[in-house]
Amino acid sequence: QVQLVESGGGLVQPGGSLRLSCAASGSIFSINHMAWYRQAPGKQRDFVAVISSGGFINYADSVKGRFAISSDNAKNTVDLQMNSLKPEDTAVYYCNVRGVTTIRTSYNVWGQGTQVTVSS
Repeated sequence: QVQLVESGGGLVQPGGSLRLSCAASGSIFSINHMAWYRQAPGKQRDFVAVISSGGFINYADSVKGRFAISSDNAKNTVDLQMNSLKPEDTAVYYCNVRGVTTIRTSYNVWGQGTQVTVSS
């Protein structure tokens, strides 16, 4: 099994910054990519950012230039630095990791979610 633990959410004023972290543990043989999604109340879960094991990075248009995703392959962690936050960034943020387990099966796991609220 593979487990994810997220941290770093909270309340911040518009224009402020937050950093989210996600740590993967368990029967990990390899990680293909690590990503962040978010879900606002009453809306579907949307893609935010992804980083692959090879270093490919992509962002949703709504966060380009404001958010930065990074990973530490040795520690199996992924961070999301969020700057210039806007009220519309308010959502529950979920970490998603995909890869291969030590018994060579694929996995696609989600974190428990962390609340980010941008409000004055």
